[in-house]
Amino acid sequence: MKPQTAWVLGAVAIASIVLAVAAAGGGAPPSPSATSASSASPTQNVTAAPIALRQVDGGQAYYAQFRAGLPAVDSFFPIGVWLESVLDKGNVSMDSDAGINTYVELTANSNVQLIRDSGMFALPSFPHEAAAGYTLSDEVDMWAGPGDAQWTGNYPGEGPVCSPDGTPCGYTIQRDRRALAPKEAMLYANYGKGVTFWESDTVAAKFVRGLQDVVSADNYWFTDPNICGKGEGGAIVDYTRDLNPDECRLAANYGWTIDRLRALQDPSAMIPVWAFIENGHPSGDVEGTKTITGPELRAAVWSSLIHGARGIIYFNHNFGGPCVTQHVIRDCGKDIVPTLTNVNKQITALAPVLNAPFLDNAVTTTGPVDQATKLHNGKVYVFAGANNNTAGAATFTVKCGGSTAVVIDEDRTIPIVDGTFTDTFADGNAVHLYRIEGGGTCGF
Repeated sequence: MKPQTAWVLGAVAIASIVLAVAAAGGGAPPSPSATSASSASPTQNVTAAPIALRQVDGGQAYYAQFRAGLPAVDSFFPIGVWLESVLDKGNVSMDSDAGINTYVELTANSNVQLIRDSGMFALPSFPHEAAAGYTLSDEVDMWAGPGDAQWTGNYPGEGPVCSPDGTPCGYTIQRDRRALAPKEAMLYANYGKGVTFWESDTVAAKFVRGLQDVVSADNYWFTDPNICGKGEGGAIVDYTRDLNPDECRLAANYGWTIDRLRALQDPSAMIPVWAFIENGHPSGDVEGTKTITGPELRAAVWSSLIHGARGIIYFNHNFGGPCVTQHVIRDCGKDIVPTLTNVNKQITALAPVLNAPFLDNAVTTTGPVDQATKLHNGKVYVFAGANNNTAGAATFTVKCGGSTAVVIDEDRTIPIVDGTFTDTFADGNAVHLYRIEGGGTCGF
C-alpha cells in the first residue's frame, strides 16, 4: 500500500476490498498440510530423528549479497516498525530507545538519510540512496488477488486496480514494482490472508517464491475480529469449523504463520521470513477486537522466533482504542512499550544465537510447548514457548549432555538429571529460554 494512502484507508476500508478479491481471486484453501503450530513447527520433535545442524533460512551471511543493505553480522537482528514517519532526531531517538533498528516502509516525507546517519536502516517503497532495501506493494494477495492481468497503476480507493476490471493482477503488481527497484537492493514484501488462508499452496507460493528477498505476513491472532472464523484461522483445523477463543487467541499461532510462509518456499532456495506483530489496537473499534497486552506481545514474538523468523516487525498503528495514532511507541505506548523494549533488548542480546544454526533433534520435549534448539559457540540453547492456553509442565530431554539449564533473564537454574529437566509453563503466554551448561555439541 502506498505510504500516502495507507493511513487514510485503514483496516476497515481494506476489509471491503478483501471480500471482493477473496471471492474472485481463485484458488482453493491451503492444503491440509497447513496444520497447527504445535504439530508443524520445524523444530518440534515428535519422532526420533538424527541430530542435524540446520542453517537459518538464507544462511547467516544472507544480507551481505545486497548493495548497502542490512548488516550481515551475527550481532544484528532486524527489529522494525511498519510505515513510520521519521522527520527529526527525536523520532529516531524514541524508536531507538525502544530497541527498534529498522524502518519497514516509510511515509513519503521521511528523512531516509537521517535514518542511515543515525545507525538505523530503512526499507521504503521509494528509491533512496541511503536506503537499505526496497519494499514492494503490501498485501496485494488480498486487494489485487493472485493473477497476471495488467496493473492499472491504481491502489485501493484510486479506481480499478486490474485490467480488465475484476481480474486479479497481484503477481503483475509485484513484478512491476520489482522492476522499479534499485539494482541489487534487498526487496521485501508483506502479504496477508490470501497467502496464509484463502489461496492454495500452489497459488500462494507464486507470491512467496521469486518476487522478493525477504517475506512476511500480517496475521494478528490476538486482535483481529475475524481471524477465528472457519475460512481464516480455521485453516489450523483444516477449515472444518471456527476456532474457539482458546484455540485462536494464542501466541503459538504466530509461529503457525511463520511455518506457513516457510512451507510455501522452495526448500533449496529458502529466504528469510520476518514476523509481523501488532503492538496496539489495529482493527478499529469493532466487536471482537482488543488491544494486545505486554505478555501477549512477548509470547507472539518468541513463538515467531522459535519457528524460524529472522526479523520482527511491529504494526505500530492504532485504528481504535483510547489513543488512535500512527506512532504507538511514541504517542501512547505506556502500557506496551516497557515490555516491547525489554523484548527487543533480549532479542538484541541473543542475536548471535538467533543467527546461529539450529541443532535439530538434539532436544526433545513432552508437554505443551514448541521449542527450538540452537548451537552457538559450543553452547546449546533451547527456546520454548507454550502452545496452548492451559499450558503446564514440560520435560526436555537433552541429547548432547549437560548438568544445568540456566534460565536466561530469570535468575534461576534447573538441574539436568539423567539427561532431562522439567519446567512449568503457567499459561499460553509463557516463554522460557535456556542455556545448557556442562554439555557438548553432539559432534558439531
